[in-house]
Amino acid sequence: MPLSAFDSAATARLGERAARAADARRSRWVAAAALLALAVLGVPFIGLLLATPWRALALQPGDVAALAVSVRYTLLALLVVVLLGTPLAWVLARQSFRGKWLAEILVLLPLLTPPLAMGLLLAIAFGPYSSIGRVCAALGLSLSNTPAAFVLAQVYGSAPYFVIAARTAFEGVPRELEQISLTLGQSPWRTFVRITLPLARLGLVAGVALAWVRALGEFGIVLIMAYYPRGIPVKLWVNLEDVGMPAVYPLLWLFLVIGLPLPLLLGLAARRRT
Repeated sequence: MPLSAFDSAATARLGERAARAADARRSRWVAAAALLALAVLGVPFIGLLLATPWRALALQPGDVAALAVSVRYTLLALLVVVLLGTPLAWVLARQSFRGKWLAEILVLLPLLTPPLAMGLLLAIAFGPYSSIGRVCAALGLSLSNTPAAFVLAQVYGSAPYFVIAARTAFEGVPRELEQISLTLGQSPWRTFVRITLPLARLGLVAGVALAWVRALGEFGIVLIMAYYPRGIPVKLWVNLEDVGMPAVYPLLWLFLVIGLPLPLLLGLAARRRT
């Protein structure tokens, strides 16, 4: 082998080694940054675990009732969100129509509006002195400090999260597969049920999980619209104001125990079917 060729090969090997060493250093830095991010995210929960007075935990009067209120009405709100949000997400993902930009803005507005401001907007629109509120009152339905108002507040607080996640999931389904199903004689509905929904399953499950957590933990909108019946977030605030931090820990742990398992189980179940 000529000397020049030997030098070129050696230089190339040295360059490859240097590149691999640089990649390894970058990987270590990325891993360190990721570990730091995880540590920062975990600090509040570790702090809760260490600060909880385990031997002195005692529920306050009304805590169990608040738990029942939140779970019962969150499930109802979640049902409303899924039934109304799924068709909306599919239309936004698959259809082109005049004014689509306005529909997209209307989906984003509740998400971008601060919760307390959103609660005030709902009180203005659905409160007892509004046109809608007077019509509902004539029909025997009050949308202020009632279970219906509680569910309404939760729907507005959680629906955008589900719609956005569901739309992304539907957009990820190849249209070619839906077209093949249609050309084979399947109806649009059967194509949606047999092709679109299964392929969009993971994104839809993520949307349901997000909506569940957001609805269960909604405070600002519920505080304005439905201070009564008291759900977990409002009862946590009341406990903190009336008694102090020791009264918060039991209900806070119950909130985490009730709120977190459902999205985790949904995610695991969806991934096992992929």
